[in-house]
Amino acid sequence: MSMYKTQRGVSFFSLMIILIVAGIFVSVGFKLYPPYWDHGLVTSMMEDLVEQPETKTDSPTETRSKIDKRLRINQVTLPSRKAITIDVKEGVKTITLKYDIIVPMFSNVDAVVKFNEQYEVIIR
Repeated sequence: MSMYKTQRGVSFFSLMIILIVAGIFVSVGFKLYPPYWDHGLVTSMMEDLVEQPETKTDSPTETRSKIDKRLRINQVTLPSRKAITIDVKEGVKTITLKYDIIVPMFSNVDAVVKFNEQYEVIIR
């Protein structure tokens, strides 16, 4: 008889709390997914560009033009044109990708997603 007096299962309120917390995590995940997806496209594009032999002989202007063309093809917009910088020093072309994206979360709460990567092409 004592078996029937013990608690079994989850109460309604604890189930609601679990569902609310899970809903918040799912909502945050859906809002943060697009910036990370776009950044994945940008990094794969940059890695492909760095591996091409023409990149060694291209001027920084030509490299910038190729990057802009690929961004347009993939329908990715970066926050500003200054997000990508190209420097050539001592036989090494350095392409730096550095930008922040502000994602509105809930009412007056925002998330800042920062990306900072560097790619090198040896010209010699």
